[in-house]
Amino acid sequence: MLLIASGVASAAVVKKTSSGICHPPASPYYERTRDFEPFDSVDACVTSGGRLPKTLVQNQSTQPTEASSTSYARSAFGNGWDDADGDCQNSRAEALIETSSTTVRFATDKECRVVTGRWISPFTGNVIQNSSEIDIDHVVPLNWAWKRGAQLWPQAKRERFANDMVNLWPVELSLNSSTITI
Repeated sequence: MLLIASGVASAAVVKKTSSGICHPPASPYYERTRDFEPFDSVDACVTSGGRLPKTLVQNQSTQPTEASSTSYARSAFGNGWDDADGDCQNSRAEALIETSSTTVRFATDKECRVVTGRWISPFTGNVIQNSSEIDIDHVVPLNWAWKRGAQLWPQAKRERFANDMVNLWPVELSLNSSTITI
């Protein structure tokens, strides 16, 4: 059902046109879009079968604006590792458990914090057995995702993304923040 919007539309509304394009306020066509189905978020619009305008996606993926580059903060993806299932093992512990080639050992009887296991560095091939020498890295970096559209996601989606097991891998602590030139 399409609604004809009056001139008193809220700037927070995402406008989905009959052609299925979701225009958030950042879209160059936002003000010109008159016939639309309103959504509370870009996520809700896209979930309904919509898509972002190509110009907005291209601008975000190839030429991030200075504002989007400087407004990124790790806290936009939550405050640390989440324990979504409430079992006392946060995303870091679960990533360590899942990727260890041996049974992991925990610090306490509660089985919350992993202390040892066997991980192979994806960068060097080194075997690491002490979890304190491991950092959990994001396959798709959070800053990269932010510059390419994650700033338009609802907070809950960003937190799920930052803690998604598919996007986490253990790496050597000494290599995670280093710059490697190839």
